[in-house]
Order: sequence, then structure tokens, then C-alpha cells
Amino acid sequence: MRNAAPSAFEDAPRPVVAIGNDHLVASELPRHRHRRAQLYYVLKGVATIDTAEGAWIAPPERALWIPAGVMHSVRMAGAVSSRSVWIEPEVCRERGSRCQVLKVSPLLRSLLVAAVDVPLEYDVAGRDGLIMALLLAEVMAASTVSLGVPFPRSPALARMCLGFLAAPSARDTIDVWRSELGMGRRAFTRAFRRETGLSFAVWRQRACLMAALPRLAAGEPVTAIALDIGYDSPAAFSTMFRRLLGVSPSRYRATG
Repeated sequence: MRNAAPSAFEDAPRPVVAIGNDHLVASELPRHRHRRAQLYYVLKGVATIDTAEGAWIAPPERALWIPAGVMHSVRMAGAVSSRSVWIEPEVCRERGSRCQVLKVSPLLRSLLVAAVDVPLEYDVAGRDGLIMALLLAEVMAASTVSLGVPFPRSPALARMCLGFLAAPSARDTIDVWRSELGMGRRAFTRAFRRETGLSFAVWRQRACLMAALPRLAAGEPVTAIALDIGYDSPAAFSTMFRRLLGVSPSRYRATG
């Protein structure tokens, strides 16, 4: 199925269905939720998912897992071509109830591409049913990748995190943040890790990466992105990028 609204298939009499959507311009889907769980894979472009718990982005060879019932919005930076798998909650409970970024193996990618051409009410016992059954198995077996930025529960700290995502700077330090919050350094570092599960430095790196990916996909120069985000040099930015994604910014752009 292609370019269909969730209402067209959420009640389909099949545990797993797939759909392909093409958005030709930058757009945003306001906060909403689905009865089924969703695996969201972007073939082209960059999309960001925002929830009450954090923000998530899926670069090439990664996909977003959105559990059933999770309220979220979707922001697309430019044209986006996506593939989604919609799964009944009772057959995917082992995948968990929190958003995740998953690694997409070559087999899973091929299945995602093929599944959108499977009819909505496919023959469960035939070839199409085997494709969807294998697709479900690969989704359930996919490993997680640490690319999301969790939001703290504390309102004051959450506001600072949201403000940082809107205008990230690699030069921000613990002392800047804890001073604005009126906290001691040790109290801040403990609170930040307790509420996000990450150190401040790791959270900041991930947030900077999330800001960089849409700009890279739009073709902006690596040097301009690196300096705008607050890195001292393109080399320092590339080191961070490679550490988190395993490829250089230029290689990422070529594969994206």
C-alpha cells in the first residue's frame, strides 16, 4: 500500500501491514497516536519524532520504533520517502513500550521495500504471508542504536533541553546550565543523569547530531554546519559524527 492514511488499514484483518508514503515538501504531522505499533523507516530525507519522553531521529540504515498508543508528532525536513510497518500490539510486546532507534539490516531493508507492494488482505498462507511473517521476525530481532535524546521530568531542566534542541551549541557547558538553574555542579550532573539516563556531554552530542542531520540532507556544507553548531573545527565535528554514526558526514550524505 502506498500513500494511505492510518485509518485505511489500522483495522485490517492482518497482524502486520506495510505502507509507503512520499512527502514532496517539508511538512509536520501534529501530535497523534496509533492503535498499532509502528516501525518508521526513511528511505530518503530526514524525519524527527517528538514525544513527551524525548526526540528521536533515524538516519540511513536506522528505523524508529513507536509503540502503540504513544502520542507523537513528526517533522520532515524537505522531501521524505518513508516505509512503515504497522503491527498489532499483541504480537510485538517483546519490542517494548518505549520509542527506540533500531538498526536496519540489509534483509530488513529489502523486506521493508517489498512489503509495501503486498496487498492489504494478503494470503497469510502464501508468499505474501511469508514476507510479512519474516518482516515481523526481523523487526523483533533488530538491535537498538543510541540516537535519541530523552527529556528530563523536571520542568525547568526540560525547558532548557527543549531550548537547546532549537539552538544547539557544542560550547554549552555544565557550568552554564547549572548556573542558570541555580544548582551546584555535582547536584546538576547527578540530576541530569538520573532524569535522562545520559551524561550531559553525551546528551549534548546527540542533540547536536540531531540538528546536523537535516542540514546535511539538505546539502549544506559540513564546515558551515560544524561552526554553526559550535564546534571549533570541521574535524572536531566529524570526530563526533563518526563516533555516533560510524561514518563521516560526507559518507553519510552520500548514503542518505
